[in-house]
Amino acid sequence: MTKFWKEHSKFATVEEMMLDSNAQELTQHELPEILSLLPSLAASDVLELGAGIGRYTRHLIGKACHVTAVDFMEKFVEKNRKDNSHLGNAEFIQADVTKLDFPKHSFDVVFSNWLLMYLSDQELKSLAEKLLMWLRPGGYLFFRESCFHQSGDCKRDFNPTLYRSPAYYNHLMTSVLQDESEKTEKKCYGFDMVVNKTVQTYVKVKNNQNQLCWLMQKVRRGFSTFQEFLDNQQYTRRGILRYEKMFGSGYVSTGGISTTKEFVDMVNLTAGQKVLDVGCGIGGGDFYMAKTFGVEVLGMDLSSNMVEIAMERAVKEKLPLVQFEVSDATKRKFPDSTFDVVYSRDTILHIRDKLDLFRKFYSWLKPGGKLLISDYCSGTGTNSFNVRAEDRTEQFIQVIKVELQRAGEMKEEFIQEFSQEDYDAVVNGWTKKLQRCETGDQRWGLFYATKE
Repeated sequence: MTKFWKEHSKFATVEEMMLDSNAQELTQHELPEILSLLPSLAASDVLELGAGIGRYTRHLIGKACHVTAVDFMEKFVEKNRKDNSHLGNAEFIQADVTKLDFPKHSFDVVFSNWLLMYLSDQELKSLAEKLLMWLRPGGYLFFRESCFHQSGDCKRDFNPTLYRSPAYYNHLMTSVLQDESEKTEKKCYGFDMVVNKTVQTYVKVKNNQNQLCWLMQKVRRGFSTFQEFLDNQQYTRRGILRYEKMFGSGYVSTGGISTTKEFVDMVNLTAGQKVLDVGCGIGGGDFYMAKTFGVEVLGMDLSSNMVEIAMERAVKEKLPLVQFEVSDATKRKFPDSTFDVVYSRDTILHIRDKLDLFRKFYSWLKPGGKLLISDYCSGTGTNSFNVRAEDRTEQFIQVIKVELQRAGEMKEEFIQEFSQEDYDAVVNGWTKKLQRCETGDQRWGLFYATKE
């Protein structure tokens, strides 16, 4: 890696930093996009790893209480110090990140842009554990990497970069734990996902969806998160594909394309509108909306397995109107009046503070914007504002019966592709849902609202 970067740091230019001849234009659009994803840096101690010549350092110094900027190439560090040391409270360190050490709880934010892909798997795991230790409880980790393949057009005689999949980073970062127990109290910390999304500058300028960024928060928790439950139990990759076999290509929600067409028609989409899909699954509905109506769709889901499949298909579809991200809707931030439609299928039941989420939806919607939700329900309640609620349980029952009939017709094919155990699990699950609905224990609701 030292040999690689000595070759690409001779003049300490932004083109060398980004390994791209189009670096100036990319920087113009990318900087504000990346900075907008960061939490508030006011009164924060920030550690910037892989700071390079200071593309981001100068902006971090302007917002934070103190910035520690680290890079292992001498020329990059010298230029960063020369250009930015006068701007505020900052320290510039030349060091190999794998040998770096700081006291526990030294920082509020760790910022890294294009660094982890230059570390081996073991070095990355070790660094992830250190990052968790260096951060204060509630602190944030932001990192951005090239996934799958390179993006820059700079000629490379050799390239030791590791272009990992987003799922690799998701699994690694959410699995590390830090035991900070005290004599009288057991404390365990880990990283929770706030957002994992594609860098839009690269989509717009290069039609390149392999640039991804993450914002994670150090939180106190037990030995698992809801995201881990989704990815390792309910929505394993195998489990997702067997749901898709039942619902139809691209779908993991009730009724597949038939209910999607019906519900999407209710919100009267027109070309150029922006749609937020909360709990997007593997993106079938998002592809349908973009292709049929020419709308821009952002699909978010907490299951990294779901989003990875959706991203893979978005690349194959070559459909830049559709973007996907792993994110928690309760922690996500968007400017007011960003979307024309917020759409969600059988997802909100997993969220405890629904009122706070609905406040977010309201602020994110433009005046006249539409909100459409389907969800599993129990009991009845009164409606307020301009909301229409419909009990669609009978439709749900009929759809399940059709899907069970389809399962019977494809039984041999399904077992051959998956297994008898998988077939039984799906059929038994659907049968129990049917029984709960027929006895009145479970309902299926459709909720439609307009922001006035």
